[in-house]
Amino acid sequence: MTTTATKPGGRARAAIAARTLRTDRWWLAPLITFLGLSAWVTYATVRVFMHKWFFVEEFHYLTPFYSPCLTERCGAAAEFGTPLPNFFLIPEAAFTLPFLLLFRLTCYYYRKAYYRSFWLSPPACAVPDGHKSYSGETRFPLIFQNAHRYAFYAAVIISVINTWDAVRAQTTGLGLGNVILWINVIMLWAYTLSCHSCRHIAGGRLKHFSAHPVRYRFWTFVSKLNTRHMQLAWITLGTLALTDFYIMGLAAGWFSDLRIID
Repeated sequence: MTTTATKPGGRARAAIAARTLRTDRWWLAPLITFLGLSAWVTYATVRVFMHKWFFVEEFHYLTPFYSPCLTERCGAAAEFGTPLPNFFLIPEAAFTLPFLLLFRLTCYYYRKAYYRSFWLSPPACAVPDGHKSYSGETRFPLIFQNAHRYAFYAAVIISVINTWDAVRAQTTGLGLGNVILWINVIMLWAYTLSCHSCRHIAGGRLKHFSAHPVRYRFWTFVSKLNTRHMQLAWITLGTLALTDFYIMGLAAGWFSDLRIID
């Protein structure tokens, strides 16, 4: 049941007491997102601070959660030196993990995802915001969302390091672990290049594509990836967890690597 109220100008409008008139399960998507992101963050946090089961020296498998490995605990995995102390609150990849976290946190898709699922701002279309006021991304800490482009540059460098890890492991032969590492690297590159900042860098300021055919082709490629940015965001969370779990299982001795070529 609705009543009427008067708005400026003397015209009547419906005064709806209901929070929303949506009758579908609008709350399901933010709930699934909340559970999915919470589960992944919990798993990743536990793994990063375990300080073990991250490297299989026989096949040179290194989990991306520990790459590049920079403490004395790394052993043969420390291909870039050991500048970090062996303190339990310092991850082996402490130089890169903050940039990867910043890249994901400031990602346009992830911002939508956690704004809706964690902050209820708003939880869904045509559903009121869970907060009384809205200041946008102009205040601390959300003003740091503007650092997304710089985090993208760091993510590219880290993707190069992950690619090197896959290449390095390939020198020992071919096993299921190599396949998993390569799938993860390919998906990480796809997600990184599908970033909106990458698309803007590729062709955002060009006025005449005809004068820049190479950049136009790259922009077209990135634009196609960009339409799959949300899917790639979730796929890479899955490939990262799968890669880490597989290498953890090998390092812990839970199972053996399926070798194809030795």
